[in-house]
Amino acid sequence: MRTPIIAGNWKMNMNPEQTAEFVKAVKNDLPETTKVEAVIAAPAVDLPALLENAKGSNLKVAAENCYFEDAGAFTGETSPKVLKEMGVDYVVIGHSERRDYFHETDEEINKKAHAIFRNGLLPIICCGESLETREANKAEEWVERQVTAALKDLSAAQVSSLVIAYEPIWAIGTGKTASADQAEEICGVVRKTVAKLYDETVAEKVRIQYGGSVKPANVKELMAKENIDGGLVGGASLVPESYLQLVNFNK
Repeated sequence: MRTPIIAGNWKMNMNPEQTAEFVKAVKNDLPETTKVEAVIAAPAVDLPALLENAKGSNLKVAAENCYFEDAGAFTGETSPKVLKEMGVDYVVIGHSERRDYFHETDEEINKKAHAIFRNGLLPIICCGESLETREANKAEEWVERQVTAALKDLSAAQVSSLVIAYEPIWAIGTGKTASADQAEEICGVVRKTVAKLYDETVAEKVRIQYGGSVKPANVKELMAKENIDGGLVGGASLVPESYLQLVNFNK
């Protein structure tokens, strides 16, 4: 059985004080980590406050990005080595906003995945198609290509432990949501791609999230699907009440 994983992605929202208040509001009502992994991915400036306030709770912490080198003359970047030293658990990489606004390539995302594993962290690797790609009936091949590139030269053990987040670009921050069937279809493509690259055993272990306007109102329907193991949640993860509804979806 794959443990469900619900991860809030705060993007460029919240300050350290708001972060502390959020954690205090949710920390005592989180599910057991064996039932659901509750994760918050916060901006780098909020990570110290998030880590400090999450101590002793079931909340796991993710960075929203990192660089593929551990140290050096890379002004403005975040070191995966330092993230590990701080106590971070996961790093989100390949988010469509990073690909689009900051022109990140498949090769860079793969290099980041290797750097994350090298430092004892786990990646949440994002993939997903634009509306144009979907309307051209090329969503499946697009996502398969992204997943294949992101996993290049990773071991079967590494892939078994990571998380892949399918996030259709046309459903992020737009209020539009892929139907549960549409989400399941492409999450199934992701799993089949992993099986093709590795084997069925690895494919059955990898956890696949759906991201794109996930809310308390639709989380149960999405989580009931065979190939959806969690959610990568934007706006609904900024409010303690809705975040708790999401992570406790199976209560």
